[in-house]
Amino acid sequence: MADTVIRILIVDDHPMIRAGLSATITPEPDMTVVAAGANGREGLELYRQHQPDVTLLDLRMPEMNGVEAIRAIRAEFPSARVIVLSTYQGDEDIYRALEAGATTYLLKDTLAENMIRMIREVAAGARPIPPNIAQRLTDRMFQPALTPREIEVLRLVAKGMRNKEVAASLKISEETIQGHVKSVLAKLSVHDRTAAVAVAIQRGIVHIE
Repeated sequence: MADTVIRILIVDDHPMIRAGLSATITPEPDMTVVAAGANGREGLELYRQHQPDVTLLDLRMPEMNGVEAIRAIRAEFPSARVIVLSTYQGDEDIYRALEAGATTYLLKDTLAENMIRMIREVAAGARPIPPNIAQRLTDRMFQPALTPREIEVLRLVAKGMRNKEVAASLKISEETIQGHVKSVLAKLSVHDRTAAVAVAIQRGIVHIE
């Protein structure tokens, strides 16, 4: 029986979340929590030590965020199975996590029994995507993608910078910034910078720390 137990690593910067996940998983006879980390860098080191069957990973963490941690883990362990467990609901957050190598994506308000079922499916080699997550990914397919430079400009605009300040920060001309902003507004189907920032935050294109 021991060799059928699913070994799980939890990585989340909130102690209460780690404790809650452990409390949910521990009663399951076919599961055990082998370690818990508080940030992506710690999660990578714990993965190296324990090489779990399944990792539950948050996206928003200090030192190394979830997407960076997924990339680092998958670079060393290509067969790693990572379930993202996040409050981020934006289509861009979901896309970035799966693109980095996550097996699936769950929201933190997922029912405990559904999470347990997903862990078992992932451990068995499946890639189950919840319907609400699949819908967000489908929605994203029909949205024009922002370029890395446009996202960079949008992040600075979200911090309250004007075009002149953004240009100085990125060391490019103000005219070029104006062109990027115009393109961002068109791609996000909005008419002003405030609306662009609101849509970008909702979709997870940028985050306000």
